[in-house]
Amino acid sequence: MKSLIFLCISLVFFTSCTKRSLQIIDKPIVFDEERRQLSLDYLAKRHGLEQTEPYIKPKMIVLHWTAVPTLEATFNVFNPSVLSGRPDLQASSRLNTSVPFLVDRDGTIFRLLPDTTFARHCIGLNYCAIGIENVGNNDLTRAQMKANVQLVRYLKRRYQGIDYLIGHYEYTDFIGTSLWRETDPNYLTGKTDPGKSFMRKVRHRVRDLQLKGSPHGTQPIHLQALVH
Repeated sequence: MKSLIFLCISLVFFTSCTKRSLQIIDKPIVFDEERRQLSLDYLAKRHGLEQTEPYIKPKMIVLHWTAVPTLEATFNVFNPSVLSGRPDLQASSRLNTSVPFLVDRDGTIFRLLPDTTFARHCIGLNYCAIGIENVGNNDLTRAQMKANVQLVRYLKRRYQGIDYLIGHYEYTDFIGTSLWRETDPNYLTGKTDPGKSFMRKVRHRVRDLQLKGSPHGTQPIHLQALVH
């Protein structure tokens, strides 16, 4: 009996410490009326969803890498409301890419947008996916991996509707499923981020959450990571 009581106390203490250890620094990107309207237009034209406000009901978490070497450089990419360059992407929408969360090389977590604000980061799934970007490329750090684990746990606790955890390279596996919402079947880009090794490590550490992954396995295609 004493052992059982000690175990329960230990679990409560561990859970409490885990929750307290998560620190998120707010570093908001521009979300002006132009970005708001572009977000609503994207939801309507790309996902077939007419909404009055640009928010999502999250069903999945998508992990990314930025392919940009520094936090500030990445922030400067996401900050404008309108996408710069990339006429091929602008043909689909002028809305800039972004995510709610950005993890620096040392594991520091920054919140760029409120958790459930609509963001353009994953074709076909933006309307239901919370994105986490990691500064770097195929050299993501152990500190970033631990931060991603903390964020996944935080998001699953807060949004019980989240059932999936995927790497960006797995997004096309959802084509043909009930979750896929992209009105143009030709609008696709190849992805490798955040790397299979990184995903395995994160998934292993949150396996108790029983989050689903890809409906099936595919080999990633190499293309630049910040193309969404």
